[in-house]
Amino acid sequence: MGNTKPITAAPVLSDRVRVNGVETPVTFTAEEGILRWGESCLSIEKEVLGITVEGSKIKIRAIKENDGGGITCCGGNTGGTVRRRSYNLEMLTEDSLRIWSQKLHDFIDSLGRPKRLFVFVNPYGGKRSASKIFIDSVKPLLDDANIDYTVQETKYQLHAKEVAKSLDILRYDGVVCVSGDGILVEVVNGLLEREDWDSAIKMPLGVVPAGTGNGMAKSLLDAVGRPCTASNATLAIIRGHKQSLDVATITQGQNRFFSVLMLAWGLIADIDIESEKYRWMGSARIDYYAIQRIFCLRRYNGCIKFLAAPGYETFGEPADLEGETISEVKSSFVQHKGYCGPALQMKDFNRKIEGPFVSVWLHNVPWGGEDTLAAPDAKFSDGYLDLVVIKDCPKLTLLSLMTELSKGGHVKSPHVLYLKVKAFVLEPGTQLDDGSKEGIIDVDGEVLARGKGTYKSNYKTLMTYDKLHIKVDQGLATVFSPSTIS
Repeated sequence: MGNTKPITAAPVLSDRVRVNGVETPVTFTAEEGILRWGESCLSIEKEVLGITVEGSKIKIRAIKENDGGGITCCGGNTGGTVRRRSYNLEMLTEDSLRIWSQKLHDFIDSLGRPKRLFVFVNPYGGKRSASKIFIDSVKPLLDDANIDYTVQETKYQLHAKEVAKSLDILRYDGVVCVSGDGILVEVVNGLLEREDWDSAIKMPLGVVPAGTGNGMAKSLLDAVGRPCTASNATLAIIRGHKQSLDVATITQGQNRFFSVLMLAWGLIADIDIESEKYRWMGSARIDYYAIQRIFCLRRYNGCIKFLAAPGYETFGEPADLEGETISEVKSSFVQHKGYCGPALQMKDFNRKIEGPFVSVWLHNVPWGGEDTLAAPDAKFSDGYLDLVVIKDCPKLTLLSLMTELSKGGHVKSPHVLYLKVKAFVLEPGTQLDDGSKEGIIDVDGEVLARGKGTYKSNYKTLMTYDKLHIKVDQGLATVFSPSTIS
């Protein structure tokens, strides 16, 4: 018989095991979830992915992180490179094998980790590298964690939305998007268009960066100081920590769209969408076209109205809503089986800003992309959207502001209004210098509406270039996150 001793005074399991042919003591502290033998130490929650029993051995699959100063112990390090490791503990008796494997399995089960995942892989996004990223970085970790998963490659635009609308959500503990931000947005819209949307939207969603933007993955990982990598994102999913996420409902007549990232109109939207004509330049196309747009700057007529968050009521001017009705907002709640969005009351909109505008940008999370800290004060579930407005700005100053985007320094400029809003109305107008041309409304990286005379203005869009209503639901969706984030 082995020396297995559950100690009641302190929840510690102790025994002797063979490691590489050498017999050594092993202890497991259940309260802390720490496994120690010899000079080795593992945190079950932070470092152990999964365990299996092979003969008389317990095989432990784990990750260790290295910041250049050696291997960390017990998960103390929060950054650095992730390395997969495997450890074999040979138990000396069958009783020890049974007790230890059960105890370790029970502890892992108590962590609430996902056991079954539905995984979307978008092979067409970004640099078309999502399939390789899944095979090289995601699949090995999921396998190590003993997670069952179903993989669906997206075949065309809105494919993920179609699948999400009919997915048997009871079969899975989460949906993972190996892509840029676009597939996540499709999934959210698909879940909220279901008849059972109220239970479907509770499905935890995971994002592994494999596209062009990767704003959501960057926001989640950067919030805890971790690099935006596929392995770090996958580990967050495996560990099963969850975070509520605000969802914005955009309505126009009978049409609605659910946004989780951002809405842009003016300069940012023009750069994002029109730079597609230079896609052959790769990532340099954004910087190249931004310079073009700044030195041939457009300003747009229009008006924005909003319900300011507490502490921001002095921004803009008092909104005169006399004569306005909410009939067009109410009409969007008819004939829909899915979620219709929060009720809008025009009397709640207390402030407005009249154009012309250089740029209007609404953000739900801090990062618009891996190198764009658009809204540094944005929170995942505070119930507000961060509004960034530029009305007028000298061109050279504007160029300097664009270089500040990677650090979020642009919001400190006197030329930028930065505030939080609970609800928002956009009334887009024509270009100030050419009344025959309008603009583009960009939501979550896709064109929501194109005005006359714009790039690809003949293409069909979900909404028209006209008044839009936006309101945010606090914490409506749930995402896997590296840890609990405020």
